[in-house]
Amino acid sequence: MMSDHAGAEHKSHWKEYFIIFLLLTFLTAVEIVIPGLDTAYVYKASSLIFLAIGKAFIVAYYYMHLKDEKGWLKFIAAIPISAGLYALVVILESIYR
Repeated sequence: MMSDHAGAEHKSHWKEYFIIFLLLTFLTAVEIVIPGLDTAYVYKASSLIFLAIGKAFIVAYYYMHLKDEKGWLKFIAAIPISAGLYALVVILESIYR
């Protein structure tokens, strides 16, 4: 018995994945440079946090195929992101006190 997907052609994502790989490599290089910058600690820390969140989003969106999911599933995946942003706000608020 043939599956329902037998007639569907497989689309290669090689080019897209390679571009995402290069983007993640670039962002990682930026993360390596940031600690050596002559700027305030809070700016370094917040920059590294935002880069980490951005990289996590890219990985989830492309490599975990969230871009192909329904809107409600994207919303469910965004719930931990909102918790992380709340934690970031609390951390930054405690630093500024």
